[in-house]
Amino acid sequence: MSDTINDKINFSEQWQQQSWQALQLQSRNYSSAQVQVALTKNRLILKDLQVLLSPAALPFLVQMAVKAQRLTRQRFGHIVHFFAPLYLSNLCANECTYCGFSLSQKVKRRTLNLSEIEQECQAIKALGIDQVLLVTGEHERKVGIEYFCQVLPVVQRYFSSIQLEVQPLSSADYRQLKALGVDAVMLYQETYNAKAYKQYHLKGRKAEITWRLDAPDRVGQAGIDKIGLGILLGLTDWRTDAILLARHLQYLQKRYWQSRFSLSVPRIRPFSGGSNVISPISDQELIQLICAFRLFAPELEISLSTRESAAFRQNVVPLAITSVSAGSKTQPGGYSVEPENLEQFSIDDTRSPKQVATALAAQGLQPVWKDWDSYLGR
Repeated sequence: MSDTINDKINFSEQWQQQSWQALQLQSRNYSSAQVQVALTKNRLILKDLQVLLSPAALPFLVQMAVKAQRLTRQRFGHIVHFFAPLYLSNLCANECTYCGFSLSQKVKRRTLNLSEIEQECQAIKALGIDQVLLVTGEHERKVGIEYFCQVLPVVQRYFSSIQLEVQPLSSADYRQLKALGVDAVMLYQETYNAKAYKQYHLKGRKAEITWRLDAPDRVGQAGIDKIGLGILLGLTDWRTDAILLARHLQYLQKRYWQSRFSLSVPRIRPFSGGSNVISPISDQELIQLICAFRLFAPELEISLSTRESAAFRQNVVPLAITSVSAGSKTQPGGYSVEPENLEQFSIDDTRSPKQVATALAAQGLQPVWKDWDSYLGR
């Protein structure tokens, strides 16, 4: 695999030149000796990452974890940031086979009004959390830029840091959202496999893969502080997806060097319509993925959500994780009213934020509830 990153053309054009099958074959042809060489390096190239993601690297998981933990402590100290997802709406115009918000799902649809959003903000603040991730289904007409512009002034009154996980928008929209206080935008590709992407995304704007592939470019053009990338584990071969995500990351880092970058690695969870795990990833393999990315990109922020169990998170967070969600509700109104069956997916770690914080503190980690004070600027 070439490490030459061309930032003169959009990533979607570069992605079209990649052979999924060739990358997948490469990932299975590395040896233990090559893994050992990669582990001695201070700075990894894409080929080294591919080596550490290969099946040959699994027996070296302890060595990878030890080195990942050392790099994490050197770069980020002993802190772990806390955040909570705030679901504003489960309306969605897309048909995605793995999601509880999908258009064909026979669930009650709900979009919070400003009064309900204020109640949710108050409930989240009562948990002690001061950093929030705003989440919606993807419905441009009813839950689009006009709705976000109404919502953000309310949310900003309560939280020092606001992140956004909604449908891809235009550069002009992102500039408008930045002016209203958005600090980070999370845009998960789900999968970089064109055939699989088409198989899982049947209707709606999300079916347009290049619109989504180039969305992080538009976030970077708007000058937003942090850009979040991710793949949904369980849709296809995770090793090949991870390599293409790493190439995407390098491209963005070169072009938008003023921004910070984060990685999320969610596994598919059950939802009201079932569960669609075609290509499962084991606990060991997920740890391998997380540690390999820490070795490849020591400055990368890595998040781990309540999709994972309390035991798994307790063991993995000290190795390479810089932020965690806690006390999460994945349905509109989940924090302040009696929950309805509106969740996007079921969570696994059901501990309260205080319980998570206490457990991490016992491991020598310091929970950070607040990113910065607004009077210091954004």
